[in-house]
Amino acid sequence: MMLFSLKGAYRFWQRNAFIFRRIFPESLAVNFLEPVIYLLAMGFGLGAYLSTIGGLPYLVFVATGLVSTAAMFGATFECTYNAYVQMYYEKAYDAVITTPLNVEDVVVGEILWGATRSVLYGTVFLIVVAAFGVVRSPLALLIPALFMVSGLMFSVIAMTFTAVNPSIDYFTFYFALFITPMFMFSGVFFPLDALPAWVSTAAWLTPLSHVVSLARALALGTVEGRHMWDLVWMLVVTAALFPLPVVLMRRRLVK
Repeated sequence: MMLFSLKGAYRFWQRNAFIFRRIFPESLAVNFLEPVIYLLAMGFGLGAYLSTIGGLPYLVFVATGLVSTAAMFGATFECTYNAYVQMYYEKAYDAVITTPLNVEDVVVGEILWGATRSVLYGTVFLIVVAAFGVVRSPLALLIPALFMVSGLMFSVIAMTFTAVNPSIDYFTFYFALFITPMFMFSGVFFPLDALPAWVSTAAWLTPLSHVVSLARALALGTVEGRHMWDLVWMLVVTAALFPLPVVLMRRRLVK
């Protein structure tokens, strides 16, 4: 049974936030740099040869997609490499569960912190792309709330892999076989309807495609009824997978 207290989870979240304050500039630069490079290379480089996609300037299309990837990477790196180092090398999880906090508090606190970093990185990148004039609607103010939802989803998925990962080297497989294909085939760089039907269907099943779809619609003010299903999809997946990292991490830490 998954038993955790919000107060306990908050305490672990607070611990991570305190540590993050000291490394904020370096951490932000590392996680923020990759989407910026893609924005410059694809938006301005390839965009010089492409006029429009779906009636949008290519820079606008790519920028509104890359905002979602910045949020995804923020949660993913926190709940893979950072979480594994704390768990395996620093033994921080072992130390914390000797206090009144239990394993469930630690895992939920880590997931909440991953979602927080998702909001942080995604929002900063959103401000950057807004400076290029690609944000066209006040509905964009809702995007940070979307990043909290998507951050929870990506954190849950990443923590599930971390809980069963035998070695830090295996994260290469997680990024190469899961994160990178999502990054390339989730509507960030080209529309999903331009793909073969089976590829488009497979891409629709990936978490990032729904975040990109809804974030782009909010940024451009083109929200329709169908976008509600993107939000529903994320909430259902997050709720369905949420118990997994808690159960798996308990099995790993409590012998």
